[in-house]
Amino acid sequence: MKKKAIDHIDLKILSILQSDARITNHELSNKVNLSPSSCLQRVRRLEDEKYINRYMAHINLDKVCRTVTIILTVSLHDHTNENFDTFNSAVEEFPEITECYTVSGNFDYFLRVVCPDMKRYLALNDALIERMEGTANISGHVVLANTKPFSGFSIEKLVE
Repeated sequence: MKKKAIDHIDLKILSILQSDARITNHELSNKVNLSPSSCLQRVRRLEDEKYINRYMAHINLDKVCRTVTIILTVSLHDHTNENFDTFNSAVEEFPEITECYTVSGNFDYFLRVVCPDMKRYLALNDALIERMEGTANISGHVVLANTKPFSGFSIEKLVE
């Protein structure tokens, strides 16, 4: 299947779906001024072409349980492919590590870690340090407040 170029209607569909993935196709079609069948075809194409990777619910963890969020900065001592591969594998072992970014600058990685308490975080931190066998410097920063939670990308501003 040949990929069709993405247009302003597709961008509007993506914008709406990222803020309300449970919107009905009928409501979505009304918002983008398409027939329901044309709208559904576009959504399916956007899914097939991987413009939409998945649909998720944003869980209010404060209502579910107590948690502590820590942002880790990680610097590898030696920038070898082996060390990066070892660290990337280690990150996959811990479901509490919810995000991991390889970055430029003073650090090699930023990680977001969400644990039920500090005791679990300290155990995770110790295990990560042990797994890296002295090849990384790991610093933790406890999140006190999330002053601007992620609420989607400003697609319109990004494609201007």
